[in-house]
Amino acid sequence: MESVELAGFIESRNERADEVSKELGVRRYPDEKSLLADVDAVTIVVPTPAHFEVAKAALDAGKHVFIEKPITTTLDQADELLATAKAHGALVQIGHVERFNRAVRAALPYVSRPRFIESERLALFNLRGSDVAVVLDLMIHDIDLVLTLVGDTAEEISAVGVPVLTPMLDIANARVTFSSGAVANITSSRISRDRVRKIRIFQESGYMSLDLAAGTGNFFRLKEKIDPARALAGPVNITDFVDYVPLIAPEGEPLLLEFESFVAAIRGEAPVVVTGEDGRRALAVALRIVAEIERTGPALTGTAHPSGA
Repeated sequence: MESVELAGFIESRNERADEVSKELGVRRYPDEKSLLADVDAVTIVVPTPAHFEVAKAALDAGKHVFIEKPITTTLDQADELLATAKAHGALVQIGHVERFNRAVRAALPYVSRPRFIESERLALFNLRGSDVAVVLDLMIHDIDLVLTLVGDTAEEISAVGVPVLTPMLDIANARVTFSSGAVANITSSRISRDRVRKIRIFQESGYMSLDLAAGTGNFFRLKEKIDPARALAGPVNITDFVDYVPLIAPEGEPLLLEFESFVAAIRGEAPVVVTGEDGRRALAVALRIVAEIERTGPALTGTAHPSGA
């Protein structure tokens, strides 16, 4: 990014730090205090359980922070971070990168009061992120998207999930009903054989299918002028009644767009796209999903796998 200067980084593992510093030609700072003295903003990409401690130190120093999802592991921590940011006039942006996905950017202008959303996110197993439940690791991306698309309050939640390779939940499914009556069905797995990131949006007179991995999507909507009598007369060609709209947005690497939006917000050129409050809302729903899974299957959550895996 030409508009910013990368001061450097902190890494607790000496071997990895030396490797990164040599490969990218960037400075490794010995501690947070020395790095914070040199910068206006930081990105926080430490493991989730450390988000609060690291972000709090940066905000106490009056630095703008970009925190990878989820914002924290508890709502109390999230509230404290947001209060600290407000007290010091610092911005907080959360790394819900799917907001910048090309398919999502293309679909948003067509979204209008969704009634049903189905989301599926399947990933190969990776130790990174396995220190928290799959709900906080992967599903929270889709929770944020669903909250953005529906624009309403989550009311009822039912959920199931199981640990398979880790002591934490590795597969989860949640059904979320909103105050508007809209329903979202969200499935996430981090032990799949295939990578899948798809979302389907059903709304009045229309249906969208988005492939987040490919950044593509399609919108099928009822034509404005149709003859109902013709539709009831017998077998018909669906294309006579439905418009097919390819969903296209400008090219752009989501991670780069995300960081560019953060810089623009710091400069006062645009509002924060994914605010700390947005991150808190997604976390609140994610924690409710985990709690529901624990309520319905407490022996399965947060315990060691019977085989010791």
